[in-house]
Amino acid sequence: MNQRVLTILLSAFVVAAGCAYLVFRVVGNRLGVTHQAATTRVVAAAGDIKLGTILNAGNLTTIEIAGPLPKGAILKSENAIGRGVISDLYQGEPIVDSRLAAVGSGGGLAATIRQGMRACAVKVDEVVGVAGFVTPGMRVDVLMSGNPPGQPNSSDGPQVKTLLQNIEVLSAGTDIQKDAEGKPQQVQVVNLLVSPEQAEVLSLASNQVHLQLVLRNPLDTKIVQIPGTAMSTLFANNKPVAPKLITVGGSKIATKTEPRFYSVEVFNGLQRSEQKFTAPGGE
Repeated sequence: MNQRVLTILLSAFVVAAGCAYLVFRVVGNRLGVTHQAATTRVVAAAGDIKLGTILNAGNLTTIEIAGPLPKGAILKSENAIGRGVISDLYQGEPIVDSRLAAVGSGGGLAATIRQGMRACAVKVDEVVGVAGFVTPGMRVDVLMSGNPPGQPNSSDGPQVKTLLQNIEVLSAGTDIQKDAEGKPQQVQVVNLLVSPEQAEVLSLASNQVHLQLVLRNPLDTKIVQIPGTAMSTLFANNKPVAPKLITVGGSKIATKTEPRFYSVEVFNGLQRSEQKFTAPGGE
């Protein structure tokens, strides 16, 4: 290649590289100035903070956020100190007003109760329902089982009925307060967030029948009509079918009941077959 052409190409490359570097520096500085101007210092959690904690200066720190702020973000520590936490906060998380109890309401479970609602305790054991598996914020249904009032020896036996549906859990398994040693207190109680009317229903039912909790999907908010179930209906299919009576010439004659069949599936390796058998006595 001609020495002169090569020199021109190298010079052009050096000039282009220099121009690109200058443009990069200028644009980068302007973006940096814009970025710094858009950041805002907000109050955040200095560590993991549990529900019910009353905030103090040691629980708080500040961080810088670029762009729009979270709704209700707290900018000054004095606006958060002394207020109770109504849901768990995690280290470095910006503290917003909706995650704290109202000023003067204190901490603990009471601070998590919304206006017009009540916290009702339901006694459970380690096995019943989903005790030990529910956490604050989950949704449950409340079932009651027992003998109806005035029917202690009912022929239908014990009955179960859905008492309340889609109820929010405030606390479960362990008490949200700690003892003098800082250890959680083990109590077999689930606190539910209910209306005053629902609180009366729960209080009355807990003294008369056995209550059980069933966990539900929090996205499933549909309230369904459930008639309830009696013990006798669980064995209804085992009752013999009474023969039908037909009237002939003024007298009733019992017709013969057709025999019932039951089927059995038989698996032999990968082969599957089905065999039918007549029930003994036609039952």
